Amino acid sequence: MGRIDHFYELPVYKVCRSFRKKISEIVREKFPRNEKFLLGSQILRASRSVTANIVEGFGRFHFQENIQFCRQSRGSLDETLEHLITAYDESYISAELLKEVNKEYDECLRQLNGYIKYLKMAKRGS
Repeated sequence: MGRIDHFYELPVYKVCRSFRKKISEIVREKFPRNEKFLLGSQILRASRSVTANIVEGFGRFHFQENIQFCRQSRGSLDETLEHLITAYDESYISAELLKEVNKEYDECLRQLNGYIKYLKMAKRGS
């Protein structure tokens, strides 16, 4: 990975930001009004935590802290998927939409795991 000066240049951030935006769109368009403040609020907080933790980790001066925030981001990613499964179970979203979002989830997870691996290697080399 070349020199990156800003968190928004990170490939993992870009992919997870796109995922977060997709989740916001789903909540706005698919959730019933009463759920926008219940399940919708939870899923939005979880999806926003994915990118927020990547950013907070990037701002730390130690690899281990960055790794820990990326692990928290991964947990928030899983929480977001669980809330989507709940939305499917409640018939707010279709199986097709859940499958589509699951593909984006998989890419976010792949990117996060790759970034964590990179940080671990960089930590050993420092």
